[in-house]
Amino acid sequence: MVEPRAGEITVYFYAILFARYPQVRQMFPQGMDAQRDRLLRALLRIVDLADDPESLVRFCGHLGRDHRKFGTLAAHFPAVGECLLAALARYAGPAWTLDIAAAWAKAYGTVAQVMISAAEQDEAVRPAVWPATVVHRVSRGHGIAEITVRPHITYEYAAGQYVSVETPWWPKRWRYYSAANAPREDGTLTFHVRAVAGGSVSDALVHRAAVGDVLQLGPPMGDMVLDAADHRKLLFVAGGTGLAPIRALIEEVAHRGGRHQVDLFLGARTGAELYAVDDMLRMAQRHHWLTIRAAVSHEHLPGIRGSLPEVLAEYGPWYEHDVFLSGPARMVVSAMETLTLNGTPPHRIHHDPFETPVLSTS
Repeated sequence: MVEPRAGEITVYFYAILFARYPQVRQMFPQGMDAQRDRLLRALLRIVDLADDPESLVRFCGHLGRDHRKFGTLAAHFPAVGECLLAALARYAGPAWTLDIAAAWAKAYGTVAQVMISAAEQDEAVRPAVWPATVVHRVSRGHGIAEITVRPHITYEYAAGQYVSVETPWWPKRWRYYSAANAPREDGTLTFHVRAVAGGSVSDALVHRAAVGDVLQLGPPMGDMVLDAADHRKLLFVAGGTGLAPIRALIEEVAHRGGRHQVDLFLGARTGAELYAVDDMLRMAQRHHWLTIRAAVSHEHLPGIRGSLPEVLAEYGPWYEHDVFLSGPARMVVSAMETLTLNGTPPHRIHHDPFETPVLSTS
């Protein structure tokens, strides 16, 4: 009932939160648009998972651990719950009955407790943020920069996971980027960042960041990891800078001795937008188990032409494979539909959660 007015609800929620509890305002960035959108996606995700307790607990645990970087404390949760329920009540109108209010209060209490417990457990074993110095930067063209950082303290993550990043130029604005490499002995991480229109953080990273600058990293997140695969045959599909986590996963396969058969499809609108293809081809020359195909959808060139979902349908079926998808959400959704229609079981299709847009954030 309230979803059509969800944008208004989040504006009202933060307005009354800051009015009633002005001390929490300093935890948030000056510009609140991205924060409101993040809250909305989280709320919708929680409602979607109401009948899947295992996934709900996992998602809320991720939220709790990730919120440590904002300085969130257990004492903040009652204030947030009070204002959230007040916002829902205002926009639900007569539909907000005593029973509905009680159900939401109970649900919020459960979510809050899971988040608090996850944060407390996380605090016992690792920091909330990791300072990291930029040690290398190279332009990939077309608004893409490859940025390598070295965390000041050990940063443990798995290939395929994504990381929230804060720059010194936009305090409290965190954006998500996937690491483009499997864990290295020297501890460095490489990110592929595309500057997007109006994107303050991505623009700063692509055009302003230099060797010696210090960024802040949040905890690693995401379940699109190699251990999620049940089978030896793997299909990797990358659109645009979606290649970053896919590249990391391929490196992880190599580290484990190449015990998989890997098919990689790269896609872009034009040949010029197909970045890092040469790197991947050199990787395929070193590893006999890796096959690479590149496709463009909006330009007539020698080779494969079409969107990635179209090309997958042409070269399939892929029902014997575990599939990893990374790129624009529209491409991922379309590819999932194509794969399932052609026999790939949904539980073998892996991708980052849509409520945490890794590659399209600003």
